[in-house]
Order: sequence, then C-alpha cells, then structure tokens
Amino acid sequence: MDTQQIWTTFKSELYGFIKHKVNDKDLADDILQDVFIKIHSNVDRLKDEKKLTSWVYQLTRNTIVDFYRKKQLPTKEFDGIEKDLLSEGEAEDERYCKECVRPFILELPDNYKDVMLKITYENISQKEYALTNGLAYSTVKSRIQRGRDQLKKSFETCCVDNQGVFECCSDRK
Repeated sequence: MDTQQIWTTFKSELYGFIKHKVNDKDLADDILQDVFIKIHSNVDRLKDEKKLTSWVYQLTRNTIVDFYRKKQLPTKEFDGIEKDLLSEGEAEDERYCKECVRPFILELPDNYKDVMLKITYENISQKEYALTNGLAYSTVKSRIQRGRDQLKKSFETCCVDNQGVFECCSDRK
C-alpha cells in the first residue's frame, strides 16, 4: 500500500486521536509526523491490508507511549496513560479476534456452540449460563473447555501458516 494513500486516509483521524491523548496541538503534529515516518519505513511489513487500520492505530499508540517514556513523566501519571492507550488497543484486538472466531464457533456442535456464543458475545457468566439453562456449573465449564479444544483444532487446521503464525480466516462463513 502507498504511504501517500495511508496519509490521505488517516491524517485527520489520527491527528484527532493523538491530540485527544496529548492535549497539545504542536505536540500532536510532531507525533503525527513521527507516526507517518514509521508507517513509511515499515509499510512493507504489513502483509494483510485488511489489518491496516489496526496496524496504524497500534503504531500510533506505541509512538504516543514512546513520547511519554522519553518525556519521563512521573511513573504514576505515565502508567495511567499507558494503560489507557494499551487498553484501547486491546479492545480493538479483542473485537477483531471475536470477528475471526465467530464462524468457527458456529460450526461447533450445538451444546458447545450455544455456551460459547453466550459467554463470548453476550458476556454471560458461566454461572449465570448454568442457572439459566438448568445445568451444573461443572457441566458448563466442561463444555467451554471442550469447545475451546475443538476451536483450537479448527484454528490449527485453517489459520496457521507454514511458519506457525496465526492468520484470521474471517472470510469463512
């Protein structure tokens, strides 16, 4: 992908994101410039253009964290900023993973599929699921474990490249 195209697509959005995090226009400009230097230098490492947005934002978050490290803020203040930035990245990663995993869960046997969908996408606790469905808590835990084992086998079959690296197979329906 062309760096100029990435700049055109993300410039305004990233500037707003950075400015919100650092609360300083000039500093946001500097960090944005650093981000695009890193993008230009590393764009050839991006193997899957579908992951461009995640990659750009992860690079941006890391650049902001690097700035705060260089600035040597008091540890407590920096830890809070770093945790906020990393948790945003983790939330985005979690959404991406859930999108990848869903088609595989839908292929599980019904007794595993239902519990995995409810717990993963509806955030129902295992105990709550057990009560709602008239099951023993140990039965629910067992189904989750067996469902995860089957998912792992499916992932290994479908989504691990020849170097052992996981790649999302979200086009699977």
